[in-house]
Amino acid sequence: MMNIISKESARKWGIGLMSAGLLFGGGLLPSETGYAAASKTENKTIESRIVLKANGINSLQEGILKEGQAWIPLAFMRDVLGLPLVYDKKENAYMIGKGSTKAKLMLSSYGTSVWVNNYFIREYEGKLINNRLYVPSGLLNDYMGYKVDWSRAASRLNVVNRPQNALTVTTETYAKDRAEAFIQLDYPKISGLGNSSAQQAINNTLKESVMKFAAGAEQDISDRDGAEPKYTYDSGYVVTYNQNGVISIVMHQYSDTGGAHGMTNREAFTFSLKDGKRLLLGDLFGANPNYKKQLNAKLSKLLKAEDSYLGGFNGLNTEKYFYLKDDKVVLFFQLYEYTAYAAGFPEYTFSFKELLPDGSSPFAGMK
Repeated sequence: MMNIISKESARKWGIGLMSAGLLFGGGLLPSETGYAAASKTENKTIESRIVLKANGINSLQEGILKEGQAWIPLAFMRDVLGLPLVYDKKENAYMIGKGSTKAKLMLSSYGTSVWVNNYFIREYEGKLINNRLYVPSGLLNDYMGYKVDWSRAASRLNVVNRPQNALTVTTETYAKDRAEAFIQLDYPKISGLGNSSAQQAINNTLKESVMKFAAGAEQDISDRDGAEPKYTYDSGYVVTYNQNGVISIVMHQYSDTGGAHGMTNREAFTFSLKDGKRLLLGDLFGANPNYKKQLNAKLSKLLKAEDSYLGGFNGLNTEKYFYLKDDKVVLFFQLYEYTAYAAGFPEYTFSFKELLPDGSSPFAGMK
């Protein structure tokens, strides 16, 4: 999926929007949360109501089935899951969650965009339905540290706490705002890991990536023509997997230097917490000696089926462009690498079972 929008660009969406209070099922938000920018409210095509559970216990809150997807109200996340919910008047946004799993919902007349740690989640968006704000259940499952058990047949959805590695992820920021450029580079820092040398190795790798981008930005700024518009540099991250002695993180690095459009580079890091090693595909799927051959065959077929395919794919030229999700690996390519810009970052998801022999695990020896 494409992730080529900056936080600064998103702020512009809210210009000139009307203000309105939002009803969240459990009543209006407290007055100190201010007001929310009006967003499109949808009242139609609600297919059915969904019984919501938290760790197996029934809730009085209800979800809805809409467009074939299960939607969860923010009221359930606040009142039942106990997640902090605050409103940011400056950004016309609601923040829900905590730590590295805090989601930001930015409301505008275009809709409700979702961000996690300054990382735009393109595949998910919020919806105002009957004046209540909902998010798709997949957002909790993929980015907020929960496992969602959804049964469409039973109209039941159970949200369960997902076991996580014993560590903490916090956000570090390199920021500058001056006449020539706005720079805000958010990146993750790991703490609480039992192995301090592994922790340091992980943090060094993550910081090095961001500082390399920052150095490039500073060079761009020093070379700019004084008549050019203000440059923007932006980065964010999201944790996609944090289990079984492995952590997987995706980062975006966005720059807008006044051209037809900004450009984003995507980086992905999957680490073994045992020793801090950055893992490659071969480290995870080496139990299958043909994993690369199989991936190349599948990817060649999928890429060539894209309407925007530009040609040139002859097999994987790096084993770093991937990240992990629940029982899956997601491979991606950069903008313009094999497809047109409008296609964004082509992503292709494969289950562990597709790539490994029966009974094998990608995490053997990681703990």
